Amino acid sequence: MTGLASLRRAALEDLTALISLQRAAYARNREILGCEPLPLMVDYAEILKSHEVWLAGGEAAPDGALILEARKDDLLIWSVAVAPAAQGRRLGNDLLAAAETRARELGHRLLRLYTGEKLEANIAWYRRHGYAVERVEALSDRNIVHMVKAIA
Repeated sequence: MTGLASLRRAALEDLTALISLQRAAYARNREILGCEPLPLMVDYAEILKSHEVWLAGGEAAPDGALILEARKDDLLIWSVAVAPAAQGRRLGNDLLAAAETRARELGHRLLRLYTGEKLEANIAWYRRHGYAVERVEALSDRNIVHMVKAIA
């Protein structure tokens, strides 16, 4: 799976499954960060209205979610989440590839994302996929690393 064809757009009916997936996927990050991950501090009913939410896998219990925010100059990868039981199967790689496909469809040449500075494995993973650190932002309870990737 490298494109959007293997994903489906989430609907309001997916709200409970989406929240469960996000909580499970980000649980390990909470331990590393020592605070609540930013993707768990939102109203997902609002996210479903304001962002593109794509799901991979089962209807009742999706294996992965890709949340995108189309902005004027770029496509923000707001969240890449893979259920713990589905990790290690390259689904995260496929979700990143799908984000690139969607950026091209929307006419964007830049992808951006952010992650916690303490999430060193995530930063390394994004670097392996061509993302570069753009800046580090200090928040009251953590630092976040903003990353960018130019695509053709």
